[in-house]
Amino acid sequence: MKFVDEATIDVAAGNGGAGCASFRREKFIPFGGPDGGNGGRGGSIYAVADLNLNTLIDYRYARRHDAPNGESGRGSDQFGAAGKDIVLRMPVGTIIRDAETGDKLHELLEPGVPVLVAKGGDGGFGNLHFKSSTNRAPRQKTPGWPGESRHLKLELRVLADVGLLGMPNAGKSTLISAISNARPKIADYPFTTLHPNLGVVRVGPEQSFVVADIPGLIEGASEGAGLGHQFLRHLQRTELLWHVIDLAPFDDSIDVVAQARALAKELKLYDPALHAKPRWLVLNKIDMIPAEERAARVKDVVRRLRWKGPVFAVSALAREGLSPLLHATFEHVSRQRNPVVIPDQRFDEPGVEAADE
Repeated sequence: MKFVDEATIDVAAGNGGAGCASFRREKFIPFGGPDGGNGGRGGSIYAVADLNLNTLIDYRYARRHDAPNGESGRGSDQFGAAGKDIVLRMPVGTIIRDAETGDKLHELLEPGVPVLVAKGGDGGFGNLHFKSSTNRAPRQKTPGWPGESRHLKLELRVLADVGLLGMPNAGKSTLISAISNARPKIADYPFTTLHPNLGVVRVGPEQSFVVADIPGLIEGASEGAGLGHQFLRHLQRTELLWHVIDLAPFDDSIDVVAQARALAKELKLYDPALHAKPRWLVLNKIDMIPAEERAARVKDVVRRLRWKGPVFAVSALAREGLSPLLHATFEHVSRQRNPVVIPDQRFDEPGVEAADE
């Protein structure tokens, strides 16, 4: 199925029904009084997150959504029926924006929780509403109020704990297929991955985290070069980034350190907050390097990058070195999910001395 992470739709809630001006007319009841009912409320439009959906492809083809209007009021004290509400189901992680202003209206993070995107108009008042002790034969009625209409932009950001970052052919697809149940396309040419892939990594009983693989990035991605820039938004929800580097590129003239620096620069240009996320160095394809040269190659890359964070040398194809990476990642993700809260201490609490000026 084609992966679609953006869509633009128009929604229009129903208008309220008009009120009715009517009087009771029966034999032997000459002054029956007003009996015109109110109009019904127009149908509203709600959006709800659904765990069974993972793309916005349904809204690529169905771009117009109109809720029915409320019925008009009738005589004999009959109120109009309300219009039926419409529920739009979207993937978890969808952001709903106003397409004209770009303002974020809603963010669907909790499955099954509806949010109102367009409110139906209220029904008009019939003359029964205006009846009083001083106005016993009102002839007023009001039309129904119009429903809201919006031009919306839907933007999907996948929910993952870890994001894979790297140049094309760094081995990200092989890595996610080796550690999870995801089965992305794998081939020996760049840009094999054309859309994000999600995989669930199980470290142990009731111990798991979600990894997101996006198309490889190249220099100039923040300005639209390549494919990965279209999907960088999917890394914004992650708690940790794995920077995957190919230690054995097919061309000896390729400087993997320069590529890594260029990719980090693209991240910063795209979103400084994304660049500031925790990033771990994952040096892939060590199986293609002679055993006696591996330690020196890893040390050289770390030294040239001046890397201070965690470093893991792995082989996704041979499944070497993956266990330490997965266990360390699960511990990191668990700490982010359940942070340790340290109570604030005040200087006036017993046992705490004031700091010297």
